[in-house]
Amino acid sequence: MTTTTTLTLDQLQPGQTATVTVLHSTGLNRRRLLDLGILPGTVITVAMRSPLGDPTAYEVRGSVVALRREQSREIEITLQSAPMEEK
Repeated sequence: MTTTTTLTLDQLQPGQTATVTVLHSTGLNRRRLLDLGILPGTVITVAMRSPLGDPTAYEVRGSVVALRREQSREIEITLQSAPMEEK
């Protein structure tokens, strides 16, 4: 059994991986995210965070892209935890 939690991308911690579920951005910001390959169904991993926490580098489709916190707050993700072990 696995559990899922819905978060925004800015809440993901370094090393964690999630799947993009919804983009809430509009206009040029939305276009940039789509051009970078960030769309629903995309798997995304936090590669590194700057010392002050903004921007954050994410691995997306084999590339590393940097997003500011305000941009990553507009990306809804689903974090899937590891399967629970049965005792």
